[in-house]
Amino acid sequence: MNIFSGLKDLLGQINKIDSSIYMKGKDFADIYARNIALEEEIAVRTKELEQANQTILTLNSVWDMMNSSQPLSSMLDKIVNILHNDMGYDFVAVLKLESDNNKTYYMDVKSYSQNKSVNKALEFIKESIDTYKIPYIENSIIEKAIKEKKIFSTPDMTGIIKMFFPTLKNEELNELLEMIHSKSAIILPLHNSNKYFGCVVLTSGRVATSDTEVNFLSLFANQIELAITVADLFEKVKKQAITDPLTGIYNRRYFEENIVKEAERSLRLKQPFSLISMDLDFLKKINDTYGHQYGDLAIKTIANVLKKEARSIDIPARIGGEEFNLLLPGVDANGACIAAERIRKSIESQVLDTIGSITASIGVATFLDHSDRIDELTELADQAMYKAKLNGRNQVQLAQKGNETNWQHLAIETFKDILEKKRIPIPKETAKIITEKLQELQLKDQTSGDILFSIVDILSQSYNQMYKQGTTKSKLLLAIILAEKIGLSKDEIDNLKLAILLYDIGNVMIPEKIFNKKEPLTEEEKKLIEQHPIIAAREILKPISNIQDVIPIIESHHENWDGEGYPNNKSGIEIPITSQIVLLVDSFYAMSQDRPYRSAYSIDEIIEIIEKESGKRWNSKLVEDFVKIIQNEARR
Repeated sequence: MNIFSGLKDLLGQINKIDSSIYMKGKDFADIYARNIALEEEIAVRTKELEQANQTILTLNSVWDMMNSSQPLSSMLDKIVNILHNDMGYDFVAVLKLESDNNKTYYMDVKSYSQNKSVNKALEFIKESIDTYKIPYIENSIIEKAIKEKKIFSTPDMTGIIKMFFPTLKNEELNELLEMIHSKSAIILPLHNSNKYFGCVVLTSGRVATSDTEVNFLSLFANQIELAITVADLFEKVKKQAITDPLTGIYNRRYFEENIVKEAERSLRLKQPFSLISMDLDFLKKINDTYGHQYGDLAIKTIANVLKKEARSIDIPARIGGEEFNLLLPGVDANGACIAAERIRKSIESQVLDTIGSITASIGVATFLDHSDRIDELTELADQAMYKAKLNGRNQVQLAQKGNETNWQHLAIETFKDILEKKRIPIPKETAKIITEKLQELQLKDQTSGDILFSIVDILSQSYNQMYKQGTTKSKLLLAIILAEKIGLSKDEIDNLKLAILLYDIGNVMIPEKIFNKKEPLTEEEKKLIEQHPIIAAREILKPISNIQDVIPIIESHHENWDGEGYPNNKSGIEIPITSQIVLLVDSFYAMSQDRPYRSAYSIDEIIEIIEKESGKRWNSKLVEDFVKIIQNEARR
């Protein structure tokens, strides 16, 4: 009995031990299972953390781009690289919604990722993705994504490719699918300032798109839209800085910067470039007859013709008012004349509302052929354009070849000397403006002619309030045309140019109230005015050694052919021919502008006065040639 009882106790103890061992084994198994689950959860959390970290880095990259003021094209390229290289999408393309002249919408590829598979696929399709217009199909996944501002994903890669390339055959589609290996596509809509911008198309090797991925892409899209808005704003500001607001073509500043670069390239490569200078005919008449809105219409029409006719590398610019320039890189004189004639015909063919047809006068000059200096090239193109205008308008004139001149440099040195040595009394503000312009000329040796003309205009306006800006340039161009018509040499014409800039400088010594007096001048006041040629020649300019050849022209520019002029009562051939030209041109512009005591004369009235004084104030032959030029100028 005791034996059975002992065995029973022993079995009970063994059962307890087995039970304990079982329970501990179960505990160990549970712990092991929990450890495995924990490790798996840690791996998942680590992956999520890595993804979150990558998301933060990606969004930071976009944020950095927003603060870098990069151009939109660079911004889009970086966005594509982030999604393709960092986020691992097979193919990434940014598409912008555009429309043509018929308001037909299409998608334009602004940036896309490139690798061997993509390049191979593009070769197979035989399309240039840079110029290809992707159809914008109604009710397509792209249209829905953009209009609904919602991310769409699809495993239908066949449908996506068909949407992009609708002409591909089924066997071509299958072959293309094998090349790209992608199993799904995601459409990420983009908006710019609440307007449709386009979308990002992503392809992936994954069939399904997770909620986490969609959330990230949604966040990413918001950052992209901000980046695009900033970049777009940057481009608009940059464009405004270099474009003319009325016409949308480049402005004078941009043109001057680029002609310098083109000249440097031309000198380095020994390759010419050409400059077309043009002027809209009869703008004043259009403004006076129909109103300034029609004058603006005519100006914009010229600009539109230039946009249409210019190559992508050409630089069309509005220089001011009705003046335009077109820079033609790598084009010689012959090619430039052909281009200019094509532009002239295109302008003439435009029929505008109310105005009808318009025309332009065009001049052509070629770098390395006509000159290897920018300032002289622009002057020669201007002279050719002005000659086209005076010869009847609506024509092209090629510049005459000229040797290198230094008349502008002489003029610059003369004005510097006058200013530095205070040879004339100039108001402080005027002196400051002229000093700044002279410093500008020293910093950039280009288009110095226009700056010089501006200096003379400012000086003239300091004593004559009615002197119009731009008159000096017009005087000089008219004087050159007349000088060339009568056959003056280049040296004589250069001296004439200097004289046109300096002949009236003695007037700054005469009280301003005399110039602005409405009543007839007293004899004493007349004598004072008659002294200005001597003041200019002997007191202001004589001490300046490098312009001695110009002084006789200035001193005699008020002498009459019959000897009744001043200050020395010279007559006939005693008067330098260049002085006679200065007097004739100066008288013409004096009569064509308002004065305190009278209104401006008409062209017909001026011609009548000049012809009446022929043989008295002026040489008859000079008057005959001059009147022909002016009549051509006035004739439509």
